[in-house]
Amino acid sequence: MKILAKTGNDNIATVYIAEMANGKRIEFVESIQPPLPREKKWVLIISSLFGCPVKCIFCDAGGKYQGKLSKEELFQQIDFLVKTRYPDRNINCEKFKIQFARVGEPAFNMNVLDVLSEFHQRYHAPGFMPSISTIAPVGTEKFFENLFLIKKEIYKEKFQLQFSIHTTDQDYRDKLIPVKKWDFSTISEYGRNFHEKGHRKITLNFALADDSPLDPDVLLKYFNPNIFLIKITPVNPTYNALKHALISEKLLSNNRKNLICALKEAGYEVILSIGELEENSIGSNCGQYLENFEQEKQKLITSYNYKIENLNLQFK
Repeated sequence: MKILAKTGNDNIATVYIAEMANGKRIEFVESIQPPLPREKKWVLIISSLFGCPVKCIFCDAGGKYQGKLSKEELFQQIDFLVKTRYPDRNINCEKFKIQFARVGEPAFNMNVLDVLSEFHQRYHAPGFMPSISTIAPVGTEKFFENLFLIKKEIYKEKFQLQFSIHTTDQDYRDKLIPVKKWDFSTISEYGRNFHEKGHRKITLNFALADDSPLDPDVLLKYFNPNIFLIKITPVNPTYNALKHALISEKLLSNNRKNLICALKEAGYEVILSIGELEENSIGSNCGQYLENFEQEKQKLITSYNYKIENLNLQFK
């Protein structure tokens, strides 16, 4: 793996662009959560596919799809970041999370499960918690069957599963995520089997644009508040989000605050995750192909204002 470039702020987040042995390019991220130091919480966000076939209309990662990363290519991203901070692979971090959520839907790649199975053979990381963020595509049932077994056998309460559904309106959900995916009933049934009492709840993630419907009554029809929690984030200022007029200017308006109160009154734990605004300038939370941005010489006022530093470092 060759590290081609990086961009960002070491005190918030850094995005790396790499070229694999097959000549295909990926990107991955490390971040912290100010004011917490890295020793308290460290997050890696890695790619599982070369491009993404889903093409969600607010995400710029849905470029040309070029296949799945191998197990070793997945580990190479982790190895690079771990060895940079913890050369002996003893990750002395209270909360160490790896999110399979950068470029590519992880459920399309069974090699992600091999990484989860073998992680503790490679690293000493008592604070490790894997995080799978998925739209739950139809046809990936085998992935989720095996994920259930791995979680039960290895990770138990230290596992974060997130279903990105973004709206309770089924037609609008199909517009946002234009592939066949599990319906709410299927997600709910899987969640009931996956969750164990007293363990971490399953997250329903809403990247909530100003006009995105979110109805607590619809949620209650399918999702038990004792099993599922609600996470609300803004839509990041990607090219596609702006192209489709998907913005989150009203996320802190009275109407949205009333919605959050209604969700809480319905019994849901609600996480409003705004994050560091500087991450928009870095591009660490947007799922973008930075190399495309560099090649096209485009620039947005609201994002990707950090200079890309060319590196060309060989890493094994």
